[in-house]
Amino acid sequence: MTETPTMPSDSRDEYQRPMPEAEADFLRGRRPRADELATAGRVFLEFVRGFSALEGLGKCVTVFGSARFDQSHRYYDLARRLGRRLAEEGYAVLTGGGPGIMEAANRGAKEAGGLSVGCNIQLPREQKPNPYLDNFVEFEYFFVRKVMLVKYSQGFVVMPGGFGTLDEVFETATLIQTNKIERFPIVAMGSEFWTKIASFRDAAIAEGTISETDRQLFDVSDDVEETIQLLTHGNR
Repeated sequence: MTETPTMPSDSRDEYQRPMPEAEADFLRGRRPRADELATAGRVFLEFVRGFSALEGLGKCVTVFGSARFDQSHRYYDLARRLGRRLAEEGYAVLTGGGPGIMEAANRGAKEAGGLSVGCNIQLPREQKPNPYLDNFVEFEYFFVRKVMLVKYSQGFVVMPGGFGTLDEVFETATLIQTNKIERFPIVAMGSEFWTKIASFRDAAIAEGTISETDRQLFDVSDDVEETIQLLTHGNR
């Protein structure tokens, strides 16, 4: 097992406590300028809080996936095994910090003695950090949280999920496609699910809205060891 990354010993919330309704208030439309400036300040502080909490993360892989799979589901087991192997390879495991796939990946990392970190967000349905986190930072703005989940990672694994998961992985792919971040590997696990999603990608290629070469932005694997190899070495 390679050396496990470490986090700062004190990552307390030094700047602000998230307010669950802040983003909804911001997105309702036009508001007085003073309110917009206040939001800009909160967004700035939220970025600073994220930087403070995650700056010592080290080698890291982000795992995306649904919050709705329980411990009996095969995808939960797959994510747990993946988290364990990532930790054994010296990666910190970063997730959205919630239940389901996120919990499973964090759980596997923690069971292997690795670093398990979450970027949680307060939501009506999935809002509590899972119990397998060494550290977590809580956000009120989705877009700030997504930046943190991408900024500190050198690879990404996406497992079956809903609109939030698809949003995260497509934004990550867009950042790679447009050279905003390096060509880090993205591995989609759960081929039965992703084969269905691939028809959307193929339709976009057929219409010319993305390029044939964009197929190479993703690898698909249901095998944990192959996924580790793709994250470590890639296939290109």
